[in-house]
Amino acid sequence: MDLYLPIAEMPINALTVLAVSAAVGFISGLFGIGGGFMMTPLLIFMGVPPAIAVATGSAQIAASSTTGTIAYWRRQAVDVRLGLILLSAGMVGTLIGVWAFGALRRMGQLDLVIVVSYVTLLLSVGTLMFFESVRSLIAQQQGQAIAGNGRVKRPWYFALPLRMRFPQSHLYTSVLPLMVLAMIIGIIGAVLGIGGGFLMVPALIYLFRVPTSVVVGTSLFQILFTMLAATILHAANNQAVDILLALILILGGVFGAQFGARAARNVRGEWFRLLLASLILAIGLRFSLDILVAPAEPYSLGTQEGRR
Repeated sequence: MDLYLPIAEMPINALTVLAVSAAVGFISGLFGIGGGFMMTPLLIFMGVPPAIAVATGSAQIAASSTTGTIAYWRRQAVDVRLGLILLSAGMVGTLIGVWAFGALRRMGQLDLVIVVSYVTLLLSVGTLMFFESVRSLIAQQQGQAIAGNGRVKRPWYFALPLRMRFPQSHLYTSVLPLMVLAMIIGIIGAVLGIGGGFLMVPALIYLFRVPTSVVVGTSLFQILFTMLAATILHAANNQAVDILLALILILGGVFGAQFGARAARNVRGEWFRLLLASLILAIGLRFSLDILVAPAEPYSLGTQEGRR
């Protein structure tokens, strides 16, 4: 069933988009990620212009994050205090990112920035997570202790000013590094159309040692509001949100996220990290093929926005 997208100015198969968004929603609920790092590339692979894919994908991320957050909230697996700290800084980053998105689009450099940034982020983060997860699993199978019996040395940034206690996450640290992290991810999320969960979840686990059982729901809580703001700002400032495409993505994403949140209960922490790393690497490798492999049609006709 083909539908014509008015903003993207192209026909698309609604059933295919619905199935893809449901699959991305499932993964979003399972790993506590917005799913934008998969949804945006998949839309681009389908022929949707990168600017439209980024802006419209934000709506799907917000919707799937809503249902995922509700599921984790019912299980009391959301650290609200930590989520609010991340949210306050993430909103500032989102505002900066939407402004940068519009500026890059006017300069005609947005598509290049999106593609190169995706490849760099996905491959680097995925590779680091993959090797760390494999090392952890091997150590566990060999019976080696991952943590010593003595007191664990805390990183230096825990002792910075404005320290706060987060009882649900068993965390006592300065809020400054948390806010810097959230702001940077907010900027990246707005420019690339990603919730930033594939960056936030590993950062909270490895840099701040937040338990896996809490980090997923807390990440979704923060992603929900930052992506909702990004969608509104993209629609108002850049006119890049295709409502029809967004509705299809939201329908599939909401449906899949509920099943993903239920499946997450049966995934152990070590395997959780390995699966997420493998997923990130696979998307990064697929995206890099578009850069390395020569296109079948080296030239194409189209319109380009210029300065007004």
